[in-house]
Amino acid sequence: MPVFRIFVPYWYILNKKIMLVISSREFRDKQASYFDLADNGEEVLVQRGKNKSYKIVPVSEDDTVVKKEYILAPDEDLARAITAEELLSRLIPRIEKLFDK
Repeated sequence: MPVFRIFVPYWYILNKKIMLVISSREFRDKQASYFDLADNGEEVLVQRGKNKSYKIVPVSEDDTVVKKEYILAPDEDLARAITAEELLSRLIPRIEKLFDK
């Protein structure tokens, strides 16, 4: 007689926080709902195989590579921008001066 196994999501309580552990197949089937749970502060673990797990967490402003204070507004960038010809016209005399041409 064949044995059927159905994966059912189950909850773990770790450090007074509830964590949902699901299979990668379950995640693929219901991605939007699990992203919504993560957005609402729930911890979602996607288990892939026996030894691999991934935690779904929303990206915050602190997670970006470049901090917000270093990003210039587009109008400031455009005001400071120069063309390639302008760049070369400024660099070539400096390079020639370095090599005494």
